[in-house]
Amino acid sequence: MSRIKIEIPGQFIATFNIPVRITDINYGNHVGNDAFVRIIHEARMQWLKQYNYTELNIEGTGLIMSGLAIEFRNESFYGDVAEVKISAGDISSVGFDLFYLLSAKRNDETILLANAKTGMVCYDYDAKKIVPIPAPLKAILNP
Repeated sequence: MSRIKIEIPGQFIATFNIPVRITDINYGNHVGNDAFVRIIHEARMQWLKQYNYTELNIEGTGLIMSGLAIEFRNESFYGDVAEVKISAGDISSVGFDLFYLLSAKRNDETILLANAKTGMVCYDYDAKKIVPIPAPLKAILNP
């Protein structure tokens, strides 16, 4: 398998600081790959919360993840605070991609930890079908 390369769009729509918890550390004594998924999930939830949204209710519409990719760049350790910058791209009528640039400061140096991407689709959980992106969300994604 060739190495995953994720190009992060330059216009960030949000930035959050997520502390690395001891439970994020694996047997290799660094943040496990599953913990990186939880960190980007937390950043996405904080992004939605600032607009009083959740993944189950954005103007009456939910979100469902259609894909996930992570490009690991450097180890992260207990005590790091992951700065997660979010940008959006590939916006269609029913979905969009969220991009995450994860970094941490150590010894006055910024260390790139990972780049990640999630494919998000607007979804009506009651009707079990894909629905259009609500206009207010589209405006947030494409300022």
